[in-house]
Amino acid sequence: MTEMVYGTVPVQDGEPVLPKWWRTVDKWSLSCVLMLFGIGILLGLAASPPLAERNGLAPFHYVQRQAFFGGLALIALFLTSLMSPVVVRRLAVLGFLAAFVALALLPFFGTDFGKGAVRWYTLGFASVQPSEFLKPTFVIVTAWLMAAAAQLGGPPGRMYSFVLMIMIVLMLAMQPDFGQACLVLFGWGVMWFVGGASMILLVALAGCVVLGGMLAYNNSEHFARRIDGFLSPDVDPTTQLGYATNAIREGGFLGVGVGEGEVKWSLPDAHTDFIIAVAAEEYGLVLVLAIIALYATVVVRSFVRLIRERDPFIRLAGTGLAAMFGVQAMINMGVAVRLLPAKGMTLPFVSYGGSSLIAGGIAVGMLLAFTRTRPQGEIGELLRGRVR
Repeated sequence: MTEMVYGTVPVQDGEPVLPKWWRTVDKWSLSCVLMLFGIGILLGLAASPPLAERNGLAPFHYVQRQAFFGGLALIALFLTSLMSPVVVRRLAVLGFLAAFVALALLPFFGTDFGKGAVRWYTLGFASVQPSEFLKPTFVIVTAWLMAAAAQLGGPPGRMYSFVLMIMIVLMLAMQPDFGQACLVLFGWGVMWFVGGASMILLVALAGCVVLGGMLAYNNSEHFARRIDGFLSPDVDPTTQLGYATNAIREGGFLGVGVGEGEVKWSLPDAHTDFIIAVAAEEYGLVLVLAIIALYATVVVRSFVRLIRERDPFIRLAGTGLAAMFGVQAMINMGVAVRLLPAKGMTLPFVSYGGSSLIAGGIAVGMLLAFTRTRPQGEIGELLRGRVR
């Protein structure tokens, strides 16, 4: 806790791995993630028993699975945060290749679990969603390509990253999974902007996104139905958005009380996509604001640390990971309050979901690895001419 009070502690050469990790890791961000996971377990105790009852399972079946997968996620977070940026990059490249192939094979071997979108592989005892693991590894590969392009005589990394992004967005849109496609596009756009892209290119990209949305609306019934539902002035009270909206309104400032909420009995996705509606109904605006503050702390703390980093690869990769982490939370909560169309996206570390939890642990572990205090100096030292 020394860093929280007195600031960054210099790294001592030759010290053991764990003490060095504890001295250099961002403890505020780590604490916020642990609190988010704890809130997820708390809300799971309220949201998942109705679903377990409908499926003929033990009352806390889904809570136990969330705790199990969450434990794996925290282990992955810890082990990844111990790694150096070079090791993270090497493993991320291998992970990206595996996830990319898995995503490409989904139309042939995947399943939709009756939800109309082929996004998962079923393993019998569990399911895997490749796109969740593709997102953080794609950020690392893209940052590597963009950083290499900035070097004298480097490869055309920006163009390569653009081609990769287009391929992934198209594959996700074919599932269809427009929410994940938008998230990948946003993460790439943020890194492209931070890496020095011109505003003209960004405006052109925004125009292409609008054009793509129009094409998707005219050619995808799934996409058009969600957009029409979002734009409709009236909300059907028997839909998921209707139930969520009513639950948030009923919760008020302090909520209706622990275990007294009704939305969990009506929403089939109360433990996943609409977990924030359960939080708002039972615990009120107070808990919702606390959750927002936790996500904001992780993102802002990460950006503040990355601003001082002089390695372009670390700056780009960390920025992409932090931006995607924060925007995914914003999208999930925005859908619940009807600020955004339905996306089918989980709330990181709070919603139920094995792939989401484990992939989120890996992503935040990478972010913590990139934002660790390193003795090689910061960008301010470079500007002052004191490069070691």
